[in-house]
Amino acid sequence: MEASPSSADESPVHLTAKAVEMAKRALAKEGLEHGALRLGVIGGGCSGFSYTMNFDETAKPDDSVFEVEGLKLFVDAVSLPYLSGMTVDYVSGLHGAGFKFLNPNAVRTCGCGSSFAV
Repeated sequence: MEASPSSADESPVHLTAKAVEMAKRALAKEGLEHGALRLGVIGGGCSGFSYTMNFDETAKPDDSVFEVEGLKLFVDAVSLPYLSGMTVDYVSGLHGAGFKFLNPNAVRTCGCGSSFAV
């Protein structure tokens, strides 16, 4: 049974316009125009937790489903409290380009920005 979408106003994660645009581009490039961006956390990394980001076509039973500017977003129940209030941005610079996680719940982050502690 697929979880029902919540409104964008209820999304616990904010995505900047650039992050939404780049996620939609990546979904299209993968042939997943009707897919979703899946955000989560896993144990590990140099600070305790690491962010995960990938694409999925269907929600899992414990997922919360949100829509942000036409982009479907899946977040599993375990990850939801850790990601609540987080902003995902897309940045580019001299050292490359990619998604950047700005998490107010993190009390410590690593230098690469992909792991954190709460």
